Amino acid sequence: MKNLDTIVTVGGIIYGCVLILATFVRHKVTEAMRIDALFIPQPTDSTRPLNLVVGLLVAGYSIYSLSAG
Repeated sequence: MKNLDTIVTVGGIIYGCVLILATFVRHKVTEAMRIDALFIPQPTDSTRPLNLVVGLLVAGYSIYSLSAG
């Protein structure tokens, strides 16, 4: 079970990095992963920084979980 936990945690790190990248880069992959596009009805460039905040939280927590476990 420890191996599955590691895989999920690494996936969280990758998703956090994609969210951070979605703040700065416009590409079809990053646009599909944007967290503001999932929860806000009309996402614009002004809602893009939300991806940075959530990406830092997700990646930071995943890195912490990987190092603590």
